[in-house]
Amino acid sequence: MPELPEVQGLVDFLRGRIVDEAVAGIELGSFSVLKTFDPAPQALAGLLVTDVTRHGKFVDIDVDGIHLIFHLSRAGWLRWSDALSTTVLRPGKSPIALRCRFADGAGFDLTEAGTQKRLAVYLVRSPAEVPGIASLGPDPLEMSLEEFTALLAGRRMQIKGLLRDQSVLAGVGNAYSDEVLHAARLSPYAIAGSLDGESVSRLYDALRGVLSDAIAAASGNPAKELKDVKRAGMRVHGRTGEACPVCGDVVREVSFADRSMQYCATCQTGGKPLADRRMSRLLK
Repeated sequence: MPELPEVQGLVDFLRGRIVDEAVAGIELGSFSVLKTFDPAPQALAGLLVTDVTRHGKFVDIDVDGIHLIFHLSRAGWLRWSDALSTTVLRPGKSPIALRCRFADGAGFDLTEAGTQKRLAVYLVRSPAEVPGIASLGPDPLEMSLEEFTALLAGRRMQIKGLLRDQSVLAGVGNAYSDEVLHAARLSPYAIAGSLDGESVSRLYDALRGVLSDAIAAASGNPAKELKDVKRAGMRVHGRTGEACPVCGDVVREVSFADRSMQYCATCQTGGKPLADRRMSRLLK
């Protein structure tokens, strides 16, 4: 799933290409991807893009006051072309969910792999009309240490789950929560409200450092390369069985029904492996 750094990379990529360009049209390959009905897609035709911004993991294209907003979810992506095919999309006949054309012939397709269709597109007059944006927590890169400390205080959530909760912090998902906790040398199962001041400060620095470094790595890359840049920057996430780059211990995994997390026992849990219930069942 694209997270804050990749979404910011997409925003920067699009801002450099479509601001001040006129929208020629929006075509739907899947009617279900569009979650709103007013304004209609036809309302964007002929209007100029004035800005591209981010709200957590949402990309917001401001088209003269009408916002084309999309969330790529787990398997969605943006495919840019300097010269889009002139073939008009036919609903249900293409893996492309939405196509956005610009007057200069360039544009992008929103695509989604797999069977779980969660890619979502909204056309609204205010970003606050999108439920997922209205419920977002603060951006982690815009918080002071004092604000972050207050955010954690009293919360009986495991820190891994808190970092992934978009209503608490906007933009961090499964991959970067693994990376942040490894950098902070904290167990994913640590209780947020029980962390001492030194641990909170370490987590705050790791959160800002990991995300800032990932944004810097993504900066300037074309959209098609952002996934590879993300994978290349991971130190523990997706590295099960490899050596921890800090201590050399093996990177371990805990599996869940629809995802997994990676960690280093030496760096994060005092050398104690975390229980993996799915693997335990397989071994019985």
